[in-house]
Amino acid sequence: MQSPIDPKSKIQNPKLSRVLVAIGGGIAAYKVCELISTLFKTGVEVRVILTRSAQQFITPLTVATLSRHQAYTDDDFWQPTYSRPLHIELGEWADVMVIAPLTANTLAKLAYGMADNLLTNTVLASTCPVLLVPAMNTDMWEQLSVQRNWQQLSIDSRYHGMNTGSGLLACDRVGAGRMAEPPEILTYIQSLLHTQGKRDLIGKRVLVSAGGTREYLDPVRFIGNPSTGKMGLAIAQAALHRGARVTLVHTPANWQAPLGVQAIPVTSAEQMHQAMVEYLANADIIVMSAAVADVKPRDYSTEKLPKRSLPEALPLEPVPDIVARLAQLKQSHQILIGFAAQTGDIVNPALEKLEKKKLDAIVANPIDRADSGFGSDNNEAIFLDTQGRQVAIAPCSKLEMAHQLFDFINNEF
Repeated sequence: MQSPIDPKSKIQNPKLSRVLVAIGGGIAAYKVCELISTLFKTGVEVRVILTRSAQQFITPLTVATLSRHQAYTDDDFWQPTYSRPLHIELGEWADVMVIAPLTANTLAKLAYGMADNLLTNTVLASTCPVLLVPAMNTDMWEQLSVQRNWQQLSIDSRYHGMNTGSGLLACDRVGAGRMAEPPEILTYIQSLLHTQGKRDLIGKRVLVSAGGTREYLDPVRFIGNPSTGKMGLAIAQAALHRGARVTLVHTPANWQAPLGVQAIPVTSAEQMHQAMVEYLANADIIVMSAAVADVKPRDYSTEKLPKRSLPEALPLEPVPDIVARLAQLKQSHQILIGFAAQTGDIVNPALEKLEKKKLDAIVANPIDRADSGFGSDNNEAIFLDTQGRQVAIAPCSKLEMAHQLFDFINNEF
């Protein structure tokens, strides 16, 4: 009898990540097709389980085509066609299991340890992290029994739950219960593959700044920089996925803060200064990754200045030194991390800033290298701390760097 899993593949390629996607019966199932396709394109090996009700929305042929592998259903589960039980094979194979959409029915089964189909049997026959992505009608989601089951799973360290969003649902109801979008699910999966499900920031509060501040001359002109806030966003995502309560102070961006993160939108350095100071007292870890202006126009016009009225020399004045002020106010139990975006030599300017600003550690990252720094999805850096330690981080995704930063913090402090 043929096994559904090639036992040699993991030995031949031990770095290959394996994700088992289990699809429940709900209209949001169509969104999971994008997730499966993206996982495959990023080099992840994917297997898919479809519940019987999920097949009312999408077909096994669809997900098999996207994953480049046979899809598994309850019909496969009950047939003696494999050398070992299918749910055992799949459970041992997976590095991460994702259940999306998670229905009220499957949620209840998981909460009570039931196993009456391929999906639930595979969950109980595995030890990998399980990412739960619920989707249902608002009234269903808010039922006391459903929330009780959700809370029951939340105390089990194996299960990682994504918050539902709010919006227009397929039932024409506007409210909570909307499934998280595929890119956000993908990010959470990538975090779980790095951490292997550990939540070492539970009970911690993380305060992050992100983006480039804007200092306006008039309603349409400003002094700014190219920062998109992607690094700060990745830090917030990594902290959230590791169990922290996260506050993200960010400037205007073309992304949305993750579900479950407290987002504080600001524009100028002064506004960021006020927000960071306000939320500092409750934070355990503060990461100042924003690119903050050094100066601003001395004068501001409430109306757009005509070109002929623009000054030949623009009078400037300094803005608040946010990270220096945070260092003055922080308590002994708090950890303050700064960033130093540099061209050329990145280490010496970072060491100078580390000492001058009285930081606990600093991330020195180059902005003059290809596919790194401002606007890129990737980054590279050197982590430095007050004990003289330096850790070089090779080019990687910004999410991966964010996780390596928290690994560094947990190891060094």
